[in-house]
Amino acid sequence: MARLAIDDIPAAVLARRWGVPQCGVFRTLTSSLDAIHDLGAQGAPSGTVVLSEEQTAGRGRDGRTWRSPPGGVWLGMLLRPPPALPASGVLSLRVGLVLADVVEAVLGVRPTSLSRPRAGLKWPNDVLVDDRKVAGILCESRWQGESLQWLAVGIGVNVANDIPAELADRAVALREFRPIVRRIDVLDQLVPALLRLTAHGAQLTQFECAAFARRDWLRGRQIRTPLAGRAAGIRPDGALLVDTGAGTTMVRDGHVELS
Repeated sequence: MARLAIDDIPAAVLARRWGVPQCGVFRTLTSSLDAIHDLGAQGAPSGTVVLSEEQTAGRGRDGRTWRSPPGGVWLGMLLRPPPALPASGVLSLRVGLVLADVVEAVLGVRPTSLSRPRAGLKWPNDVLVDDRKVAGILCESRWQGESLQWLAVGIGVNVANDIPAELADRAVALREFRPIVRRIDVLDQLVPALLRLTAHGAQLTQFECAAFARRDWLRGRQIRTPLAGRAAGIRPDGALLVDTGAGTTMVRDGHVELS
């Protein structure tokens, strides 16, 4: 694995700092997720982390591209099951909860039970600040027959990277709110928290559902895809609930577009 540095901290030092078995830092990758799948097939241990200065073919859900220029956090992590490792949809929501907490901590937000969260979550995989996307998540699984071999977690966080002018109304980088922010400020809190996620069960807990509800950016909004209706929260299995007017229907995956 490549042994470059993030914010002048060598990859080997990062691995020890975060308590992960190995960390690779690359100048350029097509996608950190692709790198994680390659490492998974080679038998890399659970907790392996890959970071890239830039991605040339970063991707989001449903084949969408994710612009990944220098200055952002473009991270992949390999997770291998214990048997209770959740489905990728539940894991994506859990990662979103972690990311939202990290974003607020980096921005110096001290949330209270009465305050409106600064970081919102848009089902299934977006973190937003002031209604603009600051981070995205994509979890992919690899199976052998009916046996889950590994999960690849891909995370992109706009930290100090440029946001194209045509996306400025929909995307934002953390440096807009905190000009001195560094990638290591995000990673030092994010990576150790991700390692702990495998200790959770296959469904969201009551606490996690309540935490998501508090940050649920989509709830109450009218959507037209993947199902027309009003977003009505999530289930413990990660499915989106949609009030169609004729009843409440669950949606397990798909790209959400507002009406």
